[in-house]
Amino acid sequence: MGVRGLQGFVRSSCPHICMVVNFKELAEHHQSRHPGGTPTIVVDAMCCLRYWYTPDSWICGGQWREYFSSLREFVKTFTAVGIKLVFFFDGMVEQSKRDEWVKRRLKNNREIAKIFHYIKSHREQPGRNMFFIPSGLAIFTQFALKALGQETLCSLQEADYEVASYGLQNNCLGILGEDTDYLIYDTCPYFSISELSLDSLDTIMLCREKLCQSLGLSLSDLPLLACLLGNDIIPEGMFESFRYKCLSSYTSVKENFDKKGNIILAVADHISKVLRLHQGEKKLEEMLPLGPNKALFYKGVASYLLPGQKSPWFFQKPKGVVTLDKQVLSMSSDPKSKQEVPVCTHPESKQEVPMCTDPESKQEVPLYADPESKQEVPMCTDPEPKQEVPLGTHPESRQEVLLCTHPESKQKLPVGTDPEFNLEAPLCTNPEIKQEDLVNMGPEVKQQITVVSDPEILKVARAHHVHAESYLVYNVMSSGEVECSNSLEDAMDQALPSQAFVYRPVRQRVYSLLLGDGQGGASTCPTVKEWFVYSGNPLRQPDLVRPLQMSIPGGTPSLKLLWLSQEAGLQAQRLDTLLACFDLSSSREELQVVESPFQALCCLLIYLFVQVDTLCLEDLHAFIAQALCLEGKTTMELADLQLDHVDPRAVQLGTLLVRGLTTLVLVNSACGFPWKTSDFMPWNLFDGKLFHQKYLLSEKGHTAEALVEQHRSWLTRFHALKSVVCKACMKENRPIVSRRHWRSHHSGRRGRQGSSAHRMSSGYSRSGQGQHWRDQGPGSRQYDPEQWRRY
Repeated sequence: MGVRGLQGFVRSSCPHICMVVNFKELAEHHQSRHPGGTPTIVVDAMCCLRYWYTPDSWICGGQWREYFSSLREFVKTFTAVGIKLVFFFDGMVEQSKRDEWVKRRLKNNREIAKIFHYIKSHREQPGRNMFFIPSGLAIFTQFALKALGQETLCSLQEADYEVASYGLQNNCLGILGEDTDYLIYDTCPYFSISELSLDSLDTIMLCREKLCQSLGLSLSDLPLLACLLGNDIIPEGMFESFRYKCLSSYTSVKENFDKKGNIILAVADHISKVLRLHQGEKKLEEMLPLGPNKALFYKGVASYLLPGQKSPWFFQKPKGVVTLDKQVLSMSSDPKSKQEVPVCTHPESKQEVPMCTDPESKQEVPLYADPESKQEVPMCTDPEPKQEVPLGTHPESRQEVLLCTHPESKQKLPVGTDPEFNLEAPLCTNPEIKQEDLVNMGPEVKQQITVVSDPEILKVARAHHVHAESYLVYNVMSSGEVECSNSLEDAMDQALPSQAFVYRPVRQRVYSLLLGDGQGGASTCPTVKEWFVYSGNPLRQPDLVRPLQMSIPGGTPSLKLLWLSQEAGLQAQRLDTLLACFDLSSSREELQVVESPFQALCCLLIYLFVQVDTLCLEDLHAFIAQALCLEGKTTMELADLQLDHVDPRAVQLGTLLVRGLTTLVLVNSACGFPWKTSDFMPWNLFDGKLFHQKYLLSEKGHTAEALVEQHRSWLTRFHALKSVVCKACMKENRPIVSRRHWRSHHSGRRGRQGSSAHRMSSGYSRSGQGQHWRDQGPGSRQYDPEQWRRY
């Protein structure tokens, strides 16, 4: 994360940049300067997950009750000294950072393989040096913080930009995270989460002003330095030869600095002594070896410019394009073009409105600001009727599409813009400008491409996304692209499928609900691009996944009905839709008699056991017993649980269930929230270590009484829940039997999937209702039996 080599350079070579500070003292000083204001820290939550996850056990699927307790303590400590926390989570992956995302996922795969190798060799959890965060941690942390009453936001672009913008625009006390990009942004102070002592509230502040002094640079030079060193947008190898050229000519090599430290000093020296000689006279591409990477480089530099900020390295003035925050975009290579972008004043708001030039009329066209919404709406000229039409407005409906922040340009653009679709055109561009020059300087301004066109529905989906109330719904509806990071899955275990395949039929039905909106069926819906990590997936391209038609009596209801209607009986229809997403409409009666929160758990277990034919009665006993016993356990009791050993299969089963709970978040929000979110939060349903304990006992043949710890009322509920799941599975022609009953006849339980050694190896494809996991190939890729033999 962040700028290559900068973290090590700051910590080892320039320790004076790191200053010990105390949050309580900073808050008191802030309040004295801003009477009546509340000191606010904006938190990059994705950087803090490792710090927050303090439970000793992490391998079994997550110690969620313990984790919730540690989050509560974190919030309580800051609240006690009068500090407000605002938490930001990544809501999407920018296309410019997709390669970096893929690179990290593949690296994680190698780390996970080492973890499972260790488990099989030592039958215990690896040390903290191999720590891997439990699956779903980021998703459930959002809901945990909301349950604790905290302001929790999900980004519409890369979160670090929104964090930096929020901190600057709201005069925050600082940013809490662990990303050297926050040293580059010109925003409020940056504090390290890894150095935070919760007992004293001391931490390290990394001072960007002192960094500039050490490097002989100004704050406005830092984005240029970051891109020359390499970051998440600019590959490290792009300027490797340039950096070594700087190093070879650098005359002040410090003997006490390492090689990377000297490279940073040399590049900074080159910026201050060589590039500045021609600053304002030559374009950067004439001073740097940008070559074909010019557009990417300018995009990288501009990505650090917050609203209202400009870079002195971009001296060219545009002929026809401006951004909404009046940040200058150069669309011209003419160094003589020195004219500033004209602005006009809106007659009602008295605010300056940026102007752009219409390519045909040659007249200045305002970026119109709606006096009621206070949102700037880009105006472009429709070439046919020659009338101004707000960008994203349908010419017949005249309804304005909700504006959102474009993930790459950092501007407000209509919801649904997919930055990678090749159907977009720049806004009000000069006709002489070539397509490849669109990113000559700074981010692009693009026209809207909408997956879902209904602005009212998009507005609701966007609000749920921004306020961290849903999962993947807005991504599907706006860009048609989703991703899921690594899970603790054993690539060598051929008996259990990846969660990516187990829950794909559910996602496919959700896609038809979100993209079809009850009209035309799944056949008319566009495919969704899935970047899901699973064994054998090189992630060179997304899987193209087609929506799957649901079977609901009376047809699939529209999203307006599910999301906006207040009619009586709608909650029952929402539940029918949820069950249809899991293809469990026939189990409605059985599930209705189950109390909360076990209704959601039973739904998930029925689906799992129907889909995965290598699950047995012992697995079901463990899942149910741990959920019942969890109710009676304190956080301390859960922390004190000891395991005889760690079983790799149980590790993967824990992951499979937790990923099912995240899938429930997706389905529940897509269907209009028929269930309370708390009903399927893991701290109410699942504890990894407790499940592991029950699994080991069940594998040894312990009775139900022993599994529920001789608790009479739990035993009654155990048999009731088991009966619900087994009856529902029998309706789907899926008997759940003990492993002992078929192990002697099917000795290859852990053999290759799809082989004749498996019980019912043909699976439960349920004709017309989607594919069983065994039959699912890797999306759009051509099926290769050897390469994809697992599936």
